[in-house]
Amino acid sequence: MSHETDRPPNIVNVADVEAHPYPAQFAPKGAAAERYGAKMAFVGRQVGAVKLGYNVTTVAPGKRAFPAHNHRINEEMFFILSGTGEVRIGAATYPIREGDFIGCPPGDRATAHQIVNTGREELRFLAVSTKESLDIAEYPDTGKFGVLSEDPDFPFRFVGRASSAADYWEGE
Repeated sequence: MSHETDRPPNIVNVADVEAHPYPAQFAPKGAAAERYGAKMAFVGRQVGAVKLGYNVTTVAPGKRAFPAHNHRINEEMFFILSGTGEVRIGAATYPIREGDFIGCPPGDRATAHQIVNTGREELRFLAVSTKESLDIAEYPDTGKFGVLSEDPDFPFRFVGRASSAADYWEGE
């Protein structure tokens, strides 16, 4: 019997994961489609993860995976598998390459982060995140915020700006 068939389902080799484009409801539209381009392989579900999310993200040359953002609750970590690029953390930008770990603890806009592929080849990284069911993300470049719930009983995602908030008693 081969080593591969002897393995339990919670062991997956990175060479065997298949990346997919953004789900349709999250695909960049309009001008954003020019700047953003990533595929993700959601490994966490495959290995039975409960408290951590894992994915292998592949970013095309010249593209970004996601808008610059910070989380108020969840923590993220990225490990560069291949390629080169830059990571923006707060207002500073740093070069990244294969073998780099990038820690992104929860915090305010000073911890906002964004990975950009500045190389000529695909940039691949492992993304690991805590999976607290309710999180707040801020997007400092556009002044937006998101309230995000991954709770299977109450999945919820709202992105907006404080300037468009409704009064608590409006319509009551």
